Amino acid sequence: MVSEHPDASDGETAALALKILVAGGFGVGKTTLVGAVSEIRPLRTEELLSEAGQLVDDTDGVDQKVTTTVAMDFGRITIRSGLSLYLFGTPGQDRFWFLWDELSQGALGAVVLADTRRLEDCFPAVDYFEHRHIPFVVAVNCFAGARTYGAQDVSRALDLDQGTPVVLCDARDRDSGKEVLIRLVEYAGRMHTARLLDSVG
Repeated sequence: MVSEHPDASDGETAALALKILVAGGFGVGKTTLVGAVSEIRPLRTEELLSEAGQLVDDTDGVDQKVTTTVAMDFGRITIRSGLSLYLFGTPGQDRFWFLWDELSQGALGAVVLADTRRLEDCFPAVDYFEHRHIPFVVAVNCFAGARTYGAQDVSRALDLDQGTPVVLCDARDRDSGKEVLIRLVEYAGRMHTARLLDSVG
């Protein structure tokens, strides 16, 4: 979603709002990231995990998790004057993937959060954005006690297309999350420009 607010007074630059998705596996930190960076009180659709859900939700490695997102998270952050990002956190479980098509419409790009203890959980998100040609960055959420891997190691393990950025972050930290978003906006901007030039040429 790219929108401009036409109510800017004369001499002011119209504000630009970009839609960003935050995706990844169950319990990887999507709700935490949106909440950490949002300058407004984030909208959350979390519900307590139920006994029925335990049969389909793999909580191995995230045993302390007691809630799950059932629709989306929403937040907003101003990157600089005139540029705001609207953040939409996607639900991680496969039974909610039907929501992704709706959420991804008009998105500039996506952040795929990864947990090196459960790296395979982010494969569906990587595949989703690659097949739809939506620019994305992989942000490795550095959990305490998890083994540390370099960006190149993660890129190889996920078999990412050459040039797809991999960044290390702490989803709880606002500055860290903001750096991830800035990296995505820069990367998505380059990708969209390259595609535009290809279509013209």
